Order: sequence, then C-alpha cells, then structure tokens
Amino acid sequence: MHVPDGFINAPVSVGAGVVAAGAVAVSLRGARRELDERTAPLAGLVAAFIFAVQMLNFPVAAGTSGHLLGGALAAILVGPYTGVLCISVVLLMQGILFADGGLTALGVNITVMGVVTVVVAYALFRGLVTVLPRVRRAIAVASFVAALLSVPVAAAVFTAIYAVGGTTDVPVGKVLTAMVGVHALIGIGEAVITMLTVGAVVAVRPDLVHGARGLTAPLKLRVGGELVDAPAAARPVPVAALPHSLRRGRYPHPRAVWATGLAGALVLAGFVSFYASASPDGLEKVAADKGIDKHVEEHAAKDSPLADYGVKDIADARLSGGLAGVIGVGVTVVAGTGIFWSLRRRRTPDAEPTRVPEAV
Repeated sequence: MHVPDGFINAPVSVGAGVVAAGAVAVSLRGARRELDERTAPLAGLVAAFIFAVQMLNFPVAAGTSGHLLGGALAAILVGPYTGVLCISVVLLMQGILFADGGLTALGVNITVMGVVTVVVAYALFRGLVTVLPRVRRAIAVASFVAALLSVPVAAAVFTAIYAVGGTTDVPVGKVLTAMVGVHALIGIGEAVITMLTVGAVVAVRPDLVHGARGLTAPLKLRVGGELVDAPAAARPVPVAALPHSLRRGRYPHPRAVWATGLAGALVLAGFVSFYASASPDGLEKVAADKGIDKHVEEHAAKDSPLADYGVKDIADARLSGGLAGVIGVGVTVVAGTGIFWSLRRRRTPDAEPTRVPEAV
C-alpha cells in the first residue's frame, strides 16, 4: 500500500507529514520505556524482517497481489511505540534507496501503514488477550485477528485521505469499496504471517515478546516430589513458557534468536523474493482500475542504484533482485538497531529470565 507521489495533493501531504512527524516524536519517547539491552537488537531485526517480507507479494485475486504491512507484527513483538518506529525506518529505506513509496507521500505512508496499523492492531490485540484464556494459544488468536482487521482499516484511512486531498475526481464510494474489499483479502495473508512469526518467537523466548509479557503465572517448584510455590522474589514466568522452556531449564540466548531471524530475513529477501507475485498490489490495482493514478509522478529516487529492488548494471534478474534484497535487509537492520540501541534503557541485573531446572 505504498502511496506514490501525485496521488495526494501538496497541502494534504504536508498535513499527513505533520501527523507522521508527531507520531514519530511521541514514539521516540515511548520507545525508551519498551526497549532495553535485549530488545533493542530485536527491534532492529523486526524492521529488517518486515522489509524482507514486504518483498514477498502473494496473490490475493486475479491480477492482484498483496504484501505484509507489518504494523501488527511490530507492535506485538516490540511494542506499539517501537512498532511505529520500525515501520517508519522500513518506509524511509524503501523510499530513499528503492524508489518505493513517494518521498512527498512519506507522511501519508507512515500515517497509514505505520501509525494506523500499529494503533488498531495493538488495541485489538490487548483487548483480546484480556478476555481470552491466559495461554499461549491466546497470543496466536489475538495476533491473527489484530493483523487481519488492521489492513482494511488502513485502507479505509487511505481512502479518507484521498477524499480530502485526492488529485483525481473519482467517486470516493467506489474507491472505498475497492480498497477495503481487496485489502480484506490481503489482511488474511497479513494475519497468517503475523500469527506464525509471533508464535515462533513466543515458542522459544516468550519474555522477548512485548505482547506476551503480561501473561504470567506463579512459579511452582518440585521439592521432594511435591509442588510448592517459588520464593516471592522469583520473577514470574510467562504462561506460554511453562510447557517447554522451564522444563528444560534454559532459554535460547537472545543472540541466537537474533541470528536466526536475520538469517531468515536474508533468505527471504535474497532468494524467496524472486518467486513473489509480479501482479500489482492492492493499491496499484485499485488505482489503475478506478483512475486515481492519472497524476502519478516519477519518483525522485528513480535513478537510485537500487531502484525497483534491483542492482543497477546487473543483467541477471535473479542475482540483481536477490542482491538488492540482501542490501536492503543489511541497511535496515543496521539503521534500525542503531536507532533502537540509542533509545534503550539500562537493564537491571534481574532482567534475565528465571532458570529453574526443577520447575514444572
């Protein structure tokens, strides 16, 4: 749903830019409460992973594809404030390096793809985990529903922005129906990707998942064949961790989680992206069908060596696209990690997950 230059007029684009800048400023302050020395590198990885998965357009209808927006995934994994920053970093890298998403429309894109998806998804997620049973499965269900609904809501917000500042005279009702309809289908893919990714991290390090931190249970120890309450000083352990992590008495190190995630992002961007759908995404398809792309402008970064996710002067399409994807993941993880590391708060000595080999 990357909005190009020319879809929205200058005054509304400036207004959206002010909203986006305010949201980023608030998020920079809020992220300090969400990030520590363990989660700051994870936030940089989340940004790089979202960049990689956004390269994987999947078919949703005849001649139409979709891709991850990522707001729900980022908010659940690293928190809503950090989530807004993750999406903003991704959009900035895509706009400057890959000519994807207009630079004058950057405020519109951050508002729609970053702020709206994060706020909607995280509000739904927190509401669902409050009423669902406090078990690991609840995280998966809440992640799915939150991601599913965040995408058509973002499409509706784009339509509202178009209604105020669109550069073409197309009935808003037609645009709304088409945008929400196709993005409801894209939301299914978003929901599946979000649920599987969140579930994978929760399975190995639930304490690193921001959205799972409130799901705790009293720690029980087996002493002389009987279960007793752990000392009051013992840190509560996430419910989701009890079946596996505590029985083993160990957690994978955060660096192992980070390395595995980075390797996955590199494979997705550098290899799997070659097999992504070549059909236009939901916004591009609606714009072409309804005629709202009549005044689209050439991207200011169209001559970038990485424009259109290919490396200039490399003729082999597979090699060019794969190398561009790898470069994009690398630049995003470095930029994101640098920002989030600078925002982190100092971790207290007891911040490590409790390790109790005899716990049940």
